[in-house]
Amino acid sequence: MTVDTPITPRRRSKRGQPIVSAPVAVSSGPSDVTPSDVVYTRSTHPDDLLDAEVESLRDGELELDDLETRFYRSYTLSQKITKVRGKSNRRKTQEAIDEEDTYRVGDTVRVYVSTRQPSVGVIVAIWSVVGEDVQPVLRLKVHWFTRPLELPGIRAKRSYYENEVYYSLSSTATVPVSSIKDRCSVHSIPEGSVPSTSSLGDKMEAFEVEDAPFEDGRTFCCRSAISSQHGLYYEFTWEEHRAEALATPEEEYGSGTSWDLVPKEPVKSKKKDESDTMRKKRRLGPIREVDEEEEGSAVGDGEYRDESVQSSDSDEPEVVASEEEAFGEEEDIPRTPSGKRKRAPSTPRRKRTSALAAPTPHSKAALRARANRKRIAVRPLPPDRSTDISLHLESLPQDPWLRAMHVLHVASRPEALPCRDEEYRKVLRSVEELVDEGSGGCVYISGVPGTGKTATVHAVVRELKRMAEHNEGNPFTYVEINGLRIPDPSAAYGLLWEAVSGHDAAKEGHLKVSSKEALKQLSKHFSTGGAGPSGHACVVLMDELDQLMTSKQDVVYNFFNWPTLIGSRLVVLAVANTMDLPERVMTGRVRSRLGMTRINFQPYTTPQLEQIVKARLASSREGLPSDCPNVMTPDGIKFASMKVSSISGDARRVLDICRRTVELVQPRSKTAGTEDVKQVIKDMQNSPTAAYIRDLSFHERLMLAAMLRCIRKEGVEEIRWGDLQHQHQVYLNLLCGTADSLRKPSPGELALVLGSLAASRAILYEEGAIVAKKGPDERRVVLNLEHAEVERVLGEVGGIKWKNTLNI
Repeated sequence: MTVDTPITPRRRSKRGQPIVSAPVAVSSGPSDVTPSDVVYTRSTHPDDLLDAEVESLRDGELELDDLETRFYRSYTLSQKITKVRGKSNRRKTQEAIDEEDTYRVGDTVRVYVSTRQPSVGVIVAIWSVVGEDVQPVLRLKVHWFTRPLELPGIRAKRSYYENEVYYSLSSTATVPVSSIKDRCSVHSIPEGSVPSTSSLGDKMEAFEVEDAPFEDGRTFCCRSAISSQHGLYYEFTWEEHRAEALATPEEEYGSGTSWDLVPKEPVKSKKKDESDTMRKKRRLGPIREVDEEEEGSAVGDGEYRDESVQSSDSDEPEVVASEEEAFGEEEDIPRTPSGKRKRAPSTPRRKRTSALAAPTPHSKAALRARANRKRIAVRPLPPDRSTDISLHLESLPQDPWLRAMHVLHVASRPEALPCRDEEYRKVLRSVEELVDEGSGGCVYISGVPGTGKTATVHAVVRELKRMAEHNEGNPFTYVEINGLRIPDPSAAYGLLWEAVSGHDAAKEGHLKVSSKEALKQLSKHFSTGGAGPSGHACVVLMDELDQLMTSKQDVVYNFFNWPTLIGSRLVVLAVANTMDLPERVMTGRVRSRLGMTRINFQPYTTPQLEQIVKARLASSREGLPSDCPNVMTPDGIKFASMKVSSISGDARRVLDICRRTVELVQPRSKTAGTEDVKQVIKDMQNSPTAAYIRDLSFHERLMLAAMLRCIRKEGVEEIRWGDLQHQHQVYLNLLCGTADSLRKPSPGELALVLGSLAASRAILYEEGAIVAKKGPDERRVVLNLEHAEVERVLGEVGGIKWKNTLNI
């Protein structure tokens, strides 16, 4: 049977709206909802149904032909509340009072959401669906306002009132009556109360009116509309828009589109200082024939094409003059036919709609900057920020050797590493497209340790932040999750939920929420199409992805699966030390959600390592006299680069060799050469620590590796013996393949391994009467060897498998 209404509902996207949650308690007693008289009736659309009813519709358990939608102007909420009378405890009495409150279309309300503070919205439609298989509950459509705190953290800052809200362009949600907390009031600000100059990010005092004080938390001011996805503000008057929306005809009452705003398109015109004669001369220019397949407005018979009119970048509004206005309606102008056949008028490429919101003047420069930016397919790297190291050299003496040792240290890496221009462009182009398009996705970045993966990604994030803060790109929220800095892989859920919910951990500390609860909130947020607190993108950097892999792989699966959901706007940057990690470790369901965007960082070559070392040494000479001697010869730098590139191509390794070489010749104020580099490499390979580690047994070396992993994870030198045992067992499963017949050692056997390392003073542990009172797993142990030396030797002895596992 043919029906007008489609049976299969269209997929609805709830981008840009908060997640509605049921309140803990709406009132102290039962409540009754009574709608007003029916003002309009029509057949039911899929958008009229709740999420559970939509699922029943897809399963075939519900038929739209049997349903009817009835719209109302208002509803009355009757409930019993308990009031306490009397001042003293003996005279206090409780009294149940019936209270009624009427909510109408156009009323501004506060709605319970998943965040701590309720969101503000305006009721734009009230309806109920009548049918045998549908519960006769009242449904509301709410058009959202956006609070400044719900906006992305990385955006162009501007001042705002403490109780200010922004009207969203078209963000709505269908909510039950129980989600409405109470009524609130929204006012426009008088012209005199708006400051003439707005500083970046300053929060001004709350705006108040005589009949609505701000102290109750239910009074808000609205002076702008916002497109939170693009970070643009628009001139807006709330009272005028509300009056126009309430005048909607009954036939269009249920859609709620009259409450949406349409940004006004920029209008072009000629310059005002041109005379009519010049306009006529320019108008009568040469005729250019246009093919029928060519896009744009074609030139028909008897029509002239003005090629001299160019789009102007002036901020002044422009108006396109019609031909009758330019020449006069009665002026007879000779027209030469083009010789082409007449064609029917074509449909305009852009829909001409009445604009309800005009962009503010400050956004015009941003629009032009965005247009110019999109003309360039791949933008060049930002200016090299490696000279920022000089800021840390101001407190050092004018000794070139001391300054060289400072800049060659691995911890003082520059803002952007050289020799990674092509990888930088690939990462920037991939992430920028996802943020601008408003779609989610994953970017997998792999490479051996020391190839500049994390430093390049940080440079990309800094460029995206700069673009967002200058209105050259869409705003977004950024969160970094490092597998070596969290106690457990499941702790990544809490960090992501803090960013999504808009919690400021820097000011208020981390949220005290369990990993299970954070996972529940994130799953609900992304499954309902929630695109951040206000419809913006969220960029997540998952560094050290190897350390987030668990036996079930549920953490990486969830992080890779959420970007595939509709309206999630989640962009995941996964950085790992293994190129074939998806094929070697990940299961099929995880690998299928990773996507096809993969960027591999190859090991550094000898010329690249030379360029890195020379760039750092050149930055250390800034501010020194021109006749200052060089601390290393070019031959010495080239020899160290050749040695490292032939083994691993690790930039950190060559920096460590050069730093130790400079440290060796510094007491003699000598320029380090090739022989000095050879001596340092020989000492590093044949040091007593290296010889000791090479002679250790498998479990002793494995315990040293577990000790390093615990130190990185906890961030402290003292590690619990229980945590060290657990990490030892984890590394045993990773580094012992199925072919190995090694069994898991018992706690007593691990204690013997610890005693062997403690006997040689490689590891120290607590002793004494106080320690005896503690549990056996509470004893603290400390590594008594140089961390970098242990990492290097373990990587050389264990091979590539140990290097990838230990991030050496």
